[in-house]
Amino acid sequence: MMKPTDRSGRHATGGKPALGLLLVIVVAVVAGGTAYVRALGSVDPNGNSVKSLVQIENGAGLTEITELLASRNCLRSPVAFKLHALITGRANKLKSGIYQVSTAMSAPDIVQMLVEGRQATATVTVPEGFTIAQIAGRLAEAGLVDENQFRAAATAQAVEEALQIKLPTGARTAEGYLFPETYNFALSTTADQIVARMAEEFATQFAKGPWQAMPTEARWGSLHEVVTMASLVEEEAQQESERALIAGVLRNRLVRGMRLECDATVLYALGEHRARLTNKDLQIDSPYNTYRHMGLPPGPISNPGLACLSAALEPAQTEYLFYVARGDGSHIFSRTYQEHKAAIRKVRDKAER
Repeated sequence: MMKPTDRSGRHATGGKPALGLLLVIVVAVVAGGTAYVRALGSVDPNGNSVKSLVQIENGAGLTEITELLASRNCLRSPVAFKLHALITGRANKLKSGIYQVSTAMSAPDIVQMLVEGRQATATVTVPEGFTIAQIAGRLAEAGLVDENQFRAAATAQAVEEALQIKLPTGARTAEGYLFPETYNFALSTTADQIVARMAEEFATQFAKGPWQAMPTEARWGSLHEVVTMASLVEEEAQQESERALIAGVLRNRLVRGMRLECDATVLYALGEHRARLTNKDLQIDSPYNTYRHMGLPPGPISNPGLACLSAALEPAQTEYLFYVARGDGSHIFSRTYQEHKAAIRKVRDKAER
């Protein structure tokens, strides 16, 4: 029996060539898809990752971002990275900032991170009683901002803007209003933003808390005076039980028109720590020298924590007017100058033994 023929006269084969062609196409697609998936993978799938900080500038496009990542050896295939961003509709959603990219991350992982804006961060702990200079040093150590940049940003005006308050004319810096806390900052955070964040934390913890809760008529002074007092307490009191008591002594001396004669203010004026102050030190010509000038210094001498802020807000009701350090973190408190001199002799005699 004769086999049917097609119109060209060739014998039909039951569609086998067409099936073969389809199979070739399927294999090619699968192979291409497999290659594409592989190209989206990480540079180092074995987990021996190398981390790099990559800064993506504001306004950078997909091509620029791809080239930057490729230059840091973060992409297995720049073409696949771009294609993935385009196919998923995320090419225009990649955020600027400083990111920590690892060679163990796949292209989709990197795209997801950039879309979410999960920037590299640094955790910084600011202890109670740190000055602006000390905070600046710690931020610089963490790789966040330059010390001089932070000092320049930590102004009284920055505090006024962050807290929506008006500080006294004599207040020139943010000293006292940068709340001690553990912060997690993106590496792209500016000095101005850090100052604002710390001032806002001060507002949350104290200005909008204990300070605002106390009736105006019950406050012994302005917010600036209380914060200044708190900074003295922070530097003078080493034991929690003595904070309110030392605040009470300083408050009593203010009420009686006595000089505060607070060693911590002299150290702040000197700009350095010393184990013992000399008579010459006590004569330094500075408005912060409370041995020479009446009343509180022009502003805080450090950034106090909540405990000392609370102690300054509500000083202990006491008759004490003097205190002297024992050398073990505690103090001897006295009501009269005669008692105070006796306490000083007692401390010296013990130290000489």
